[in-house]
Amino acid sequence: MNKIKGKLILSNEMEFEGYLFGYTDDCVGEAVFNTGMSGYQEILTDPSYYGQIVTLTFPLIGNYGINFTDLESKSVKVRGFVVNECCNEPSNFRNEMTLEGYLKEHKITGIKGIDTRKLTKVIRSSNNLKAVITKASNNYSNVKNLFDEFSNKDSVYKVSTKEIQVLNDKKDYKYHIACMDFGMKENIKRNFLNRDCKLTIFPANTKADDILKVNPDLIFLSNGPGDPNELKDIIEQIKILSRKKPICGICLGHQLLAHAFDGDTAKLEFGHRGSNHPVKDLEEDKIYITSQNHGYYVSKVPESMKVTHISLNDNSVEGFRHKTLPIFSVQYHPEASPGPHENTVLFDKFLDLIK
Repeated sequence: MNKIKGKLILSNEMEFEGYLFGYTDDCVGEAVFNTGMSGYQEILTDPSYYGQIVTLTFPLIGNYGINFTDLESKSVKVRGFVVNECCNEPSNFRNEMTLEGYLKEHKITGIKGIDTRKLTKVIRSSNNLKAVITKASNNYSNVKNLFDEFSNKDSVYKVSTKEIQVLNDKKDYKYHIACMDFGMKENIKRNFLNRDCKLTIFPANTKADDILKVNPDLIFLSNGPGDPNELKDIIEQIKILSRKKPICGICLGHQLLAHAFDGDTAKLEFGHRGSNHPVKDLEEDKIYITSQNHGYYVSKVPESMKVTHISLNDNSVEGFRHKTLPIFSVQYHPEASPGPHENTVLFDKFLDLIK
């Protein structure tokens, strides 16, 4: 196979040389990294990564190929993919396609042969870097226009469902959950469906009154990409819903709840992305290893909320519960995918809000 030389160029003008794989057109996005040892296909299809070029710190990627069961959405959501080594001969009984073939099919550019751990250190020490993957003959001045033109604004509306969806619409379901879809992962849906719930999934721009018309037992605010400060219209709808129904949320949904109750959010220096982040549950006095994927965090906890979870890496807020209303949310991902499944018990806690 012919090797096509390429470059990863950062917005601080640093360059990393490697080889292009998958699709080979130029791409631009926010530079982030994930510390997980597996789960690359879930990462690729997670809508929360929309607009980002993702570096994986684990050195060998692609060794178990791609299967079409463990995807978190119907298409690849990352802008680009950075690995140290890409395996083109996967060996797993569930394998249906190589990683390179999958990226090529979805027109996603990857680059391999890069010292991904060195790159990770650069991303950690430099706030809010952008990256371009391009051919080897280019330099910073050739791609500066890509940096200038890049914006990830309105990303939630791009990944959200475009029409209302209903799942498990049988007569004897246990609970009816109204989901505001900001980029909802498939395994979140699976966890609610496994608990015999009916799901009505609404586009991100749905008005509160239209959600209340279906009379759900619980409202779920999903994960998703981008800056919660840009979603003022959605925050206003959540304010209305919070006075009418029990509410739970994950990741971006957690951050939007903070804003709805006069809290605030801020951007982390380099984000939390991986399947090995320790979190302490203050209510149960237990420590869990969690799956995380967020670039923002709740910097100001609303006075009406009690903190329930904290990160043991940086003490940032990982969950809170309203002191009087049936409202509870977490920053991390209890549905995993990828990651440990020990936190799926939180879906039972979400349903307890109905009681």
